Amino acid sequence: MRKYKFLLIGALVLSLAACGEEKETVETSANSNSTEEVEQNETVVDVKPVTFKDALGYDHEFEAVPGSIATLNPGIMDILIELDANIIGRPTIHADMSSEIQAIQEIGNPHEPSFEQIVSLNPEVLIVPPSFQRFASTLEATGIKVVYENMDSLEGIKETITRYGEVFGNVEKAKQLIAEIDSAATKSTDSTKKALIVYGAPGTYLAALDNSLYGDILKAAGGNNIAADLPALDKYPTYASLSAEKIVEGNPQIIMLITHSDPNVVKEGFEKQMNENAAWKNLDAVKNGQIIILPSQLFDNPGTQVVEALDYMRDLLEKAEATN
Repeated sequence: MRKYKFLLIGALVLSLAACGEEKETVETSANSNSTEEVEQNETVVDVKPVTFKDALGYDHEFEAVPGSIATLNPGIMDILIELDANIIGRPTIHADMSSEIQAIQEIGNPHEPSFEQIVSLNPEVLIVPPSFQRFASTLEATGIKVVYENMDSLEGIKETITRYGEVFGNVEKAKQLIAEIDSAATKSTDSTKKALIVYGAPGTYLAALDNSLYGDILKAAGGNNIAADLPALDKYPTYASLSAEKIVEGNPQIIMLITHSDPNVVKEGFEKQMNENAAWKNLDAVKNGQIIILPSQLFDNPGTQVVEALDYMRDLLEKAEATN
């Protein structure tokens, strides 16, 4: 009987030993598989270089998608937000802003950039309008890449959206935004009203030509720009001087003001200039009180908000058509 007990105990010991070895083998196998999975996952991350041309034809190359962006253009900022880019520096904005935009560091505007703030933020990329070229070397010396974008037309806005949709891997969103712009641009009204769009700052008033963004919006909305044939300024090729003779000859029935400054101050100054000129006082727009300030949040470099700008402009023209 003792012999059988010894045999039974011996079999139990061998069984436990075998189980231990099997457990160790399973754990070793599991650990091995886990290590292989980690290694496999690590190799999946494929960082590819990003290359593109900006609006001025300059080539730009990055080892990976830029991780920090700053811009001095509200429209560019709007597009980048829609495409999920990481914006760490934004332009000065006088209109109402969301808390998300307010939280981004302000860095000035293309005419008065805050170099100190830009350099302290040290973004990988600074996106600016072509007029910024005179400042570029100052920042490029610090290693910041300066990229130029020109959104002086609906087509320019769409090209910019397409470019950054590809850069930030958000092509489908870019296509959606462009489709919305195209849809808004097809809803034009057949207005008979003659219009004038004036860019105003205290003491300075310029007429927007058809090749400006504002002239393009007016045309797409169905309006008639009386400044279309005025000679362009050398320094600002999308604007013309306000020629009293030509304006009186065109006799606009609606005048729209765009401003970066305090709109009420600009309107007051513009109306004073109009009233001081006997000929201008007889313009239909002045006599009928049709001098309208366009909301800066829609018309001051609008970006994707050009959809709302088109709708707003079309509504203005339709109301003017209905009142006279």
